[in-house]
Amino acid sequence: MPEPAGRSAAWIAGGILAVALVFTIAVTTPWHLIDLPKPDATLDFTTAEIARQNAFRHEILPWSTASWIISLVVPLVIGFTPLGRRLYDALHVRLWFIAVPITVAGVVLITSLLTVPTDVLAERVSLKYGLSVENWRLWVWDRGINWAITSLGLAVVAVILMAFAKIWRRSWWLPGAIVAALLVLGVSFAYPVLIEPRFNHFTSMPAGAQRNEFLQLAKQDGVPVKDVLVADASKRTTALNAYVSGFGSTRRLVVYDTLLKDTPPAQVRLVVAHELGHAAADDVLHGTLIGVLGTAFGITLLYLLLGNRMADPRRAALLVALVAAATTLASPVQNLVSRKIEARADYHSLRLTNDPQNFVALQHDLAVQNISGLDPSRWRYWMFADHPTPPERIAMGRAWGTENGDPVPPLVKR
Repeated sequence: MPEPAGRSAAWIAGGILAVALVFTIAVTTPWHLIDLPKPDATLDFTTAEIARQNAFRHEILPWSTASWIISLVVPLVIGFTPLGRRLYDALHVRLWFIAVPITVAGVVLITSLLTVPTDVLAERVSLKYGLSVENWRLWVWDRGINWAITSLGLAVVAVILMAFAKIWRRSWWLPGAIVAALLVLGVSFAYPVLIEPRFNHFTSMPAGAQRNEFLQLAKQDGVPVKDVLVADASKRTTALNAYVSGFGSTRRLVVYDTLLKDTPPAQVRLVVAHELGHAAADDVLHGTLIGVLGTAFGITLLYLLLGNRMADPRRAALLVALVAAATTLASPVQNLVSRKIEARADYHSLRLTNDPQNFVALQHDLAVQNISGLDPSRWRYWMFADHPTPPERIAMGRAWGTENGDPVPPLVKR
């Protein structure tokens, strides 16, 4: 029998979206910027620094890995077995558009609760090493906010897709893909003003020489920046960081207050130059558009997997499981692209500041303060590393310095 028209159209649309996604990633990702020497942590990190990093990771990785496994396995087990349908039935709620969000929130809550023991043990390691300074009340609050945001996002998608499947049983993938893609675009745009304030308080950097220097650096770079915001990250961590989020009118440049506390001004300048590199290349918008294509493709694939069965609200837990599986499968590609984007921002900061000496010192100091992994195993690198490793970033700084007549010697004297 020939396939129904809806499935044929979905196959064609899915193929087009897949090609567009692969083509966009292939063409827009900065695959090569500069020839790099082989990264070597022993050139720039002392034996004691390497030993501390190894000890930290030896203590924390069993717990963080266990949490990751639990957070993946639990929704898969619930969603792909009768447990998901039983959870829905146990609610005894007649209105499906109310029962579905409760089911979704329930699956996310069960998952979150089952990861509490391993997450607590991981947090204790971070506290022991001084990376975390968060009190347990705030830690619980953060988990609650994460649960609420995740549940809300998944519930909205589930209700919309099931409503469309009930209305357009053979072609729900088309409005579903369009609306889901628009949601990705909208969430990315609104994230800085809707989500980030749930976790941190932001203030404008006080007027002064450093703020003026950052704004002048942005002007020199041709990047319109109206303000530099400071996040009160020190209530949670001693880690140093900065980031750019949003796009268009919601784009913001944020630095952690921890970064401004003790970091040498020349290094802070390099961090800001890195973030300006993201802004100059519109990396947030670029990533959002890739997410739009990926989401539209995912909805089309979901239709090919479930078809009319998407209209059944008892499959809410299955949808959560499929999202968890898809997110995990996409992680290596997302991380690969992210590492290349971050490398381009590093390259941008070197070109803007012409300061490879402080760049190498910055990457060393960031790695030591943040206890970053210097040589992660290959599977961890592909599954979790969204930035180049510190030795890889140092290798870029050293290569750029050599290429531009300012060679950087090893930081560890032999």
